[in-house]
Amino acid sequence: MRAMNKKLSFKTDQQMIVLLIASAIFVVFSFTLSNFASVGNLVAMVRSIAVLAILGLGMAIVVIGRGIDLSMVALMAVPSALTMTLVERGMSLAGSITVGVTLAAIVGVINGVLIAYAEIPALFVTLAMGLALAGLGQIGILKADVVSWSGGMDPIRWLGGSEVLGVPSSVLLAAAMFLIVNWFLKKTKIGRFIYSVGDNPHTARTTGVMVRPIMVLQYVLAALIAVLAGFVMASSNNLMDTRTYNLSLIYDIILVVVLGGIGLSGGRGGVWSVLVGTLLVGIVFNGMTIMNFPLDIQDIFKGIILLIAITVDSFLNPRNEETAQQGDI
Repeated sequence: MRAMNKKLSFKTDQQMIVLLIASAIFVVFSFTLSNFASVGNLVAMVRSIAVLAILGLGMAIVVIGRGIDLSMVALMAVPSALTMTLVERGMSLAGSITVGVTLAAIVGVINGVLIAYAEIPALFVTLAMGLALAGLGQIGILKADVVSWSGGMDPIRWLGGSEVLGVPSSVLLAAAMFLIVNWFLKKTKIGRFIYSVGDNPHTARTTGVMVRPIMVLQYVLAALIAVLAGFVMASSNNLMDTRTYNLSLIYDIILVVVLGGIGLSGGRGGVWSVLVGTLLVGIVFNGMTIMNFPLDIQDIFKGIILLIAITVDSFLNPRNEETAQQGDI
């Protein structure tokens, strides 16, 4: 019990530290960068990080369960682009969404089965599946790398392409997802099982938890959340650029999760970790954009911050011999 309290204290302390850093940077940028604190820029900033926050929630579920999912960006881009392509070709919106979501769910199941039952490291499985899915989109199921939003998709434009009292709908949806995922992880039996599996799969199994099915489920949930993020991005931008898979978005997602205090060793953290991590990343990236930092320089900063965050995580959440026996990323 004392060890568990120490883990919770580490997590809470890290969240508070990250929140204080984000607040301090926000204040500094407000006084030093022109238009940073303007309403227009703040609205644009929260709109730009809404998709990142939703993806972070999906990644959080997997990392809490002691895994990692490098296929999330492909799962965001290809199924949503496929849905938009099918609608443009005349299929009904409901049917097109069903096809896109089913494709994502199948990828999630394959990820989970290979990791849980074949015991292939998640890092390699999800990297390979992400590459395969991106390639599948390029060899025929999509008409182009960039798929435009068509009128047939308008019934779901509210996901990211509208506003409520001046607040972007994507931000409101991200907020709703925070509440839903928090409820799922903290209040449901399956959510508690995910924490148990992440903390120690052997102990979870001896207490009656079906470890392998839970592992499969967390990858399916991550895939479905990624598809939702894809629809939000597409409705907000009026297009889906599947080439985003080749960008550094996946590292941004991992950065958000680790910065907020979700331990890569599993069984720790929650949605509020994703929230504070997203705020810090969003503020820093927005400031660098206003300062006209080139993208390659921004990537250098991202890499340095991610390396520091992972190093800190290794000290705060070390793996011992028992917990490292299974489920390594």
